[in-house]
Amino acid sequence: MAEIKTVGVLGCGLMGSGIAQVCAQAGYRTIVREVSDALNQKGKANIIASLDKLVQKGKLDGGTREQILNRLQFTTDLKELAPCDLVIEAVTEDLELKNSLWKELDGLCGPQTIFASNTSSLTIAAMAAVTSRGDRFVGLHFFNPVPVMKLVEVVRTVTTSQATFEQAMAFARSLGKEPIAAKDSSGFIVNLLLVPYLLDAIRALERGVGSVEDIDKGMTLGCGHPMGPFTLLDFVGLDTTYKIAEIMFNEYREARYAPPPLLRRMVLTGMYGRKTGRGFYDYSTNPPTVSNLGL
Repeated sequence: MAEIKTVGVLGCGLMGSGIAQVCAQAGYRTIVREVSDALNQKGKANIIASLDKLVQKGKLDGGTREQILNRLQFTTDLKELAPCDLVIEAVTEDLELKNSLWKELDGLCGPQTIFASNTSSLTIAAMAAVTSRGDRFVGLHFFNPVPVMKLVEVVRTVTTSQATFEQAMAFARSLGKEPIAAKDSSGFIVNLLLVPYLLDAIRALERGVGSVEDIDKGMTLGCGHPMGPFTLLDFVGLDTTYKIAEIMFNEYREARYAPPPLLRRMVLTGMYGRKTGRGFYDYSTNPPTVSNLGL
């Protein structure tokens, strides 16, 4: 198989910008595609801020920082991804949107190009099926924040070739990540176990088992978790969690994946967590205080 030298990244949001950064840091020429120049500039600013922190901490020198930025190219034109050896998709968890992009890219990219999705809940097979390269389609599920988190779930479908799977594993390692092999089932390994835990925490709160603070404290001090479920929910985004839970519930039809009423109400009222300034905690104060959830 062709050596991976140029990587395309679809989407430059929180995940996409992080993926682009680690690819460029690892020495790959990286072409990032967003739907607007404004979104590209926002993503680029996130990457610059992240690299500047590394320079301030002495983990990166100024010259290397410039080299990394020079490996990055930003575009709004999907055709610019045509010469890529690997394309990693990191757009919204919307199968129709993802597949419309894959169909177009399938006709633009050469037959050697590997396609990879960063989806956290959709099946890879549902995307591979709309392309002519099922043998060169994998899941590469990174974790937020991408420059910090070591794990990458490498997901193979029934059609993924052994050569593609091995190249994807090697690519993840080249980024300084620790890849694990996951079956192509909604949620893969981590979210299959994590999402029911987060939803159970919300149900426990609804039933009055404990307060937001006490449930968080119980899981950090009692189980050694780095953060409690409500702090984690606010960090991930309640809208994101709700979307993932809906996808997984539709896939498995098991009650443990069904979004609780409280989560639904919070998403409907725009309480997404840190990104909107209010979720289970109110971030307008320092330190954050527990939000009034009407319970």
